[in-house]
Amino acid sequence: MGVQQDHHDILETLQIDPEFLVQQEHRPTLKYNDYKTAVGQHHVVPVIDLSPLTSKKKKKKEKKSSSGLESSSALTQQEHDAHSSIHNLVEQVGKACEEWGFFQVINHGVSLSLLEELETNAQSFFALPLQEKAKVRRTFENSLGYYDREHTKNVRDWKEVFDFATSGMLQLPADVGSEGKQVISHTNQWPENPSTLREVCENWSKAVEGLAFELLGLISQSLGLPATYFHKFWEPDDSNFIRMNYYPKCPMPNLTLGVTRHKDAGCLTVLVQDEVGGLQVRCKNGEWIGIRPQRDAFVVNVGDLFQVWSNDRYKSVEHRVVVNDNKPRFSFPLFFNPSPRTNVAPLPELLLCGDQVPLYRPYNWGEFMKTKKGSNFKNMGVENLQIYHFAINRDEKRGQVGTPPIL
Repeated sequence: MGVQQDHHDILETLQIDPEFLVQQEHRPTLKYNDYKTAVGQHHVVPVIDLSPLTSKKKKKKEKKSSSGLESSSALTQQEHDAHSSIHNLVEQVGKACEEWGFFQVINHGVSLSLLEELETNAQSFFALPLQEKAKVRRTFENSLGYYDREHTKNVRDWKEVFDFATSGMLQLPADVGSEGKQVISHTNQWPENPSTLREVCENWSKAVEGLAFELLGLISQSLGLPATYFHKFWEPDDSNFIRMNYYPKCPMPNLTLGVTRHKDAGCLTVLVQDEVGGLQVRCKNGEWIGIRPQRDAFVVNVGDLFQVWSNDRYKSVEHRVVVNDNKPRFSFPLFFNPSPRTNVAPLPELLLCGDQVPLYRPYNWGEFMKTKKGSNFKNMGVENLQIYHFAINRDEKRGQVGTPPIL
């Protein structure tokens, strides 16, 4: 108790909100730029080359524009080789989802120039005076815009964020339990400066959403489902949003976190990070490892929705962001999520195929998302909503494949 009070006193002396203080057992012991485990072994999150996918798209365009000059036998061989490459890619993605829940992708087809424009505009926006950024501050009623007091696991994050929906708005339930009968529109708020921010963000969102749908197709195939199986859940609308994260330099990085340990609630997160480092993932053995930044790579992780849909085959993995006293850090995640109207449950096709019992009861994604967003605004004093609150049939499953994960 005395040590905890001493740390509170230090934060107050530095004029830092004590809400930033992370509980001792959850404080980082691995530095932001350390990419080894405690025992000195390298654990590397898989890096997957998407060039077979991007090449396939390129060849489709070429085939459409060609005048049939290639022989049918040559085309058949090319198609066979392409099919084999895609099959191998699907296997890599499935293995990464099952063993890690995280992976990086390269040769993804998203232009580096778009990223450079986004970084420049993000740096300009977050450098503005607080009163300027506050003009587009998000609220409980409109969860899109700027915010600097976000909480994760009831601890304040050492970061500033700017959120925008890729479609321009999010249609979330007005009340939990309303079954979607009443909705509230959360709409994008754009600052006056930088004047190019909106256009740059919209161009970026189109490119990254396209990549996310390609990844969704690969993951779907890895589960033995058609590539477009999940597309129906993104109709007639979606709840995709992109976040610009800014992690300022922190004078006490050993006591705080940019984002404390958590699992992503949605379907997929597709993130690009700068060269600073700080994103860390918890391995199956409980150790934390850092994901080494790659300029040309996106970091991808499956969220809680895929854990439920796959009936625990693909698990959402705990991760966090460590800050430092040397450099600020930027990252840009797309939270790729289905329509708020979607009712989430283990997929019947997978249950029948594996002769399994469902491990989760159904829940509504829009209501789940609304509840989670509400807990971002303040310390609720209790654990916020998690998928384990919907867990069922754990005794039956335990006898088949071992103890269910601690969520």
